[in-house]
Amino acid sequence: MSLFRTTHLIGSLLFMRYQEVLYRASLLGLASLGLSLTLSAAEVDPMDWPSWRGPTQDGHSAEVGLIEEFDPDGGPGSNLLWKSERAGGISTPAVMNGRLFTIVRDSPETPKDAEKVIALDAVTGEFLWENIYNVFLSDLPAERIGWSHVCGDPESNRIFTLGACCYFQCIDAETGKTVWSRSLSEEFGMLSTYGGRTNTPVVFEDLVIICGVTTGWDTTARPSHRFLAFHKDRGDLVWIASTRLLPEDTTYSTPVIRVINGQQVLVAGAGDGDLYGIQPRTGKILWRQALSRRGINTSPAFDDSGNVFATHGEENIEGTAMGAVVRIDAPFASLESASAEKWRTEEIMAGKSSPLCIGNRLYVVEDTSRLHVLDTETGEAVGKPVKLGTAMRGSLIYADGKIYACTATGVFHVLRPSEDGVETVFKVRLASGHDVGGSPIISHGRIYLPTSEALYCLGREDVEPKLGPQKAPPAERDPAEDQTVAHLQVVPAEAMVAAGATLPLEVHAFNAFGQRLSKVPGDIQWTVVGGGSIDANGILQAADNQGHHAVSVTATLGDVKGTSRYRVIPPLPWSFDFSKGGVPVTWIGAAYRHEPRVVEGNPAIVKITTIPKGTRSQSWFGPTDLHDYTIVADLKAADGTLELPDMGMIAQRYTLDLMGQSQQLQIRTWTAQQLRLMQNVPFEWKPGQWYRMKFQASNENGTAVLRGKVWLRDQDEPAEWMVTATDERPNTQGSPGLFGNSTNAEITIDNVTVTPNS
Repeated sequence: MSLFRTTHLIGSLLFMRYQEVLYRASLLGLASLGLSLTLSAAEVDPMDWPSWRGPTQDGHSAEVGLIEEFDPDGGPGSNLLWKSERAGGISTPAVMNGRLFTIVRDSPETPKDAEKVIALDAVTGEFLWENIYNVFLSDLPAERIGWSHVCGDPESNRIFTLGACCYFQCIDAETGKTVWSRSLSEEFGMLSTYGGRTNTPVVFEDLVIICGVTTGWDTTARPSHRFLAFHKDRGDLVWIASTRLLPEDTTYSTPVIRVINGQQVLVAGAGDGDLYGIQPRTGKILWRQALSRRGINTSPAFDDSGNVFATHGEENIEGTAMGAVVRIDAPFASLESASAEKWRTEEIMAGKSSPLCIGNRLYVVEDTSRLHVLDTETGEAVGKPVKLGTAMRGSLIYADGKIYACTATGVFHVLRPSEDGVETVFKVRLASGHDVGGSPIISHGRIYLPTSEALYCLGREDVEPKLGPQKAPPAERDPAEDQTVAHLQVVPAEAMVAAGATLPLEVHAFNAFGQRLSKVPGDIQWTVVGGGSIDANGILQAADNQGHHAVSVTATLGDVKGTSRYRVIPPLPWSFDFSKGGVPVTWIGAAYRHEPRVVEGNPAIVKITTIPKGTRSQSWFGPTDLHDYTIVADLKAADGTLELPDMGMIAQRYTLDLMGQSQQLQIRTWTAQQLRLMQNVPFEWKPGQWYRMKFQASNENGTAVLRGKVWLRDQDEPAEWMVTATDERPNTQGSPGLFGNSTNAEITIDNVTVTPNS
């Protein structure tokens, strides 16, 4: 902690109420002794709200004595403690260890437009730090920045965020510095689309789990909604689980983890329209339940018996009705059994706001903001629906016997459950323009309400935060009851390895309930396929003379096997002429969307027009830390077409695009934001002719300089660059790759090279 921060806290102590003095003094004492804020699970503050749905992942808080009304205009007696304009956005905040974290936009409508995580003092609203990162290679509109939410880990005092362009970070909550990061688009082919749907991570033990639709490499090249678990301290991929292939949608259903039948189960909706139950330590899929023909965006709710309640706003599996609320008797669900669906109440289109379970009542808000109360045992309505406003995106929260809600247009409600539904305690409309996409949260006697224009902190200064009764969570079975190895896990599950380098592997053993055994009982037998070797200690030695290739490693213990796979990447320069047939196995996001062909007597690859939702896509070749390089490729649009495609390449998280319909050559980094970086020059070109494109990325004097040119392949290369762009907020590194939109016509690709700048 800095001297300024320490001095500020000491001064602030003189003006705070008794409870806040104790709370801050505990933090200050740790810092002054040079100790970290790392806590055990038993020491985590139950009044913190570290993740989207709160400390118990269900929208509940055990706090009592909360306000029932407030005046958004402020003033004496308004219960408005502070308001922060710089924290306004559509993301739901998190509070942990005295700090509030949220995701907002930085420098809007300027060449430095970006996304950032910010931290405020949760008591005063004082700005503490910001972690700014660029939005790159994404179609996301700027208005959807911050769709994801911060997830905190009180035990390590770190936070985890997924940026709009699938940039995944572990951030130190005290300093705001990045501890580790993964570019999930470049490494796993995670989609960042115009829809902007971005998922929120969850922390479980030593893992942080994130999900999204990905188009990876080799066996994972076909799109699937996938769950990826990373080691929360190191950033290694521990496991990856795939749902059904070719999902209809990207989604934003945040997983919830519960003990069901003595077993830890992660439950989340996926882009294929199913709800999944997954072992959170192993990634093993336990069950799935069909809900909808399209993706599920809401998170599930649970009752005390482990039954799951899920909602959606799309077409049902059968019939023509739109939307449904479904109860799944999860204790009886399995992949082998028949459907565990108990009841389904249709024609409730709740596709945005997640359900809230209180006792034997389920509270569900439709997208049009009609609140329904259902009996959890039968699914029947309790009372009549209540209209809260015109639309609803955020979710309900419950504390102190009250339900708090805010509509998309800024109508804030305090409701109280009643025998025949709910009764209104208080209602107020926020100022015009304060739209609400996130959800309110509760922490230390305060309610935090995010709007597009500001973050409100609501509460009373004269009330000491208190906790009411808390229910003990259901207990997981004792792992000592079963020490039989049922699952082996090789970590990392995937990685990129430099040619000739070594990679130490770990093996973890689990019983059938997904509980990790204290040690691996017995000697592991190793097998390597694809090149290289591994020793008895699990050290993988990659081959250094096979070019770009893949290796799979299998650990065997008796009849149980665990397999991982790795992409081996040689140093630059690279050359791909496709003479070995098809897309190189190490390429991300390419194999499913391209096919090998012989064109004019030479092998090539063709980006085809028949891939559903995949004609406009990107692919990547290697490590994300490459920089200062040049990529060259030969490209040709299919002849005989009236409309031309777009085709180009990627360098250091910038795109050089030969645009068909507009007949121009363009450099960009964030497609939807022209002010961020976009440079065009006219260039007339035709189908059926080979063009050679050249794109150079260079870090120069604190900027990124991008240079591009294109010419007919059978002619001499132009001496001068045709288009140049300079980025004052540079992407300083990134994997090389290809871009193409083959909706109008197929694109043929040949002779791809990547070389370091001379």
